[in-house]
Amino acid sequence: MTKKVLAIYFSQSGQLGEIIDNLTTPLLDMPGLTVEKIRVQPATPYPFPWKGNTFFAVMPDCVLSVPTQLAPFQLKENKYDLIILGYQAWFLSPSIPFNSILNSPAVTNVLKDTPVVMITGARNMWITAFEKSKKILANTGAKLVGNIALVDKHANFVSFVTIFYWMLKGKKGRALNIFPKPGVSDADIAGAKDFGEVVKQYLGKGDWAGLQPALVDKKAVVIKYRLMFIESKASRIFSIWANIIVKKKNRGFWLSLFKYYLIIALFVAAPIILTVDAIFFKPFLLKKIRARKQYLLGVN
Repeated sequence: MTKKVLAIYFSQSGQLGEIIDNLTTPLLDMPGLTVEKIRVQPATPYPFPWKGNTFFAVMPDCVLSVPTQLAPFQLKENKYDLIILGYQAWFLSPSIPFNSILNSPAVTNVLKDTPVVMITGARNMWITAFEKSKKILANTGAKLVGNIALVDKHANFVSFVTIFYWMLKGKKGRALNIFPKPGVSDADIAGAKDFGEVVKQYLGKGDWAGLQPALVDKKAVVIKYRLMFIESKASRIFSIWANIIVKKKNRGFWLSLFKYYLIIALFVAAPIILTVDAIFFKPFLLKKIRARKQYLLGVN
């Protein structure tokens, strides 16, 4: 019996496309299976490389989940056996193009009652984007069966510097010839094939129960407490900033304030808050932390 897989995503740099190519490679060995890949673009493309002010200008719409118009695209099928959604986080929320994909009538029509695997190539914080996407998928009637989160494994402050170098220069190179290459490592991108082998097994069976635990066993998702903690606080603050900025006529001034706040928060406030948490709170919340991490490893 022929099985049909759709892999749909947005990517500026091409990194997510490479990840999806590797993820889907094992599936191509299945007799009769077809993989349809669609790299969606906005009707008005976002610049790459970015300019700093241009990137920060999209923050309010991104955090507040305001979609944009997409360039026309067409799906070949009316129904798929599996849909792979490639997503990325902008300002701890689903990127505007990915949010727009999820809200596209063409996509929502095929999501209903269809197994979905989500995959991201992120700096290191993807949880809020994933949780927001889950809510949209639930409203479409999709069946989320798997999540794969590939990240930049370098220290938080290091990846902050390198990702901005990549975004502003358009080159996945070493900033100042000192810092490591930004983004997901080449080895981890190639390693997405291992997750594809796992997906292949469950696609062949047509039974998705157990897929996510099997992916977690392969380290498809790793939850680090420090990043989980920082993101939980930052996502709420980003929402406050977005709601303030969107109401202002002089957005440029407020976006500049947000930009400097973000730098101070990461390099000054975050280390202090983490230290206070480690001493006064974390030791007494271990059970709650374990439960939260276990929840985030799943797809329910």
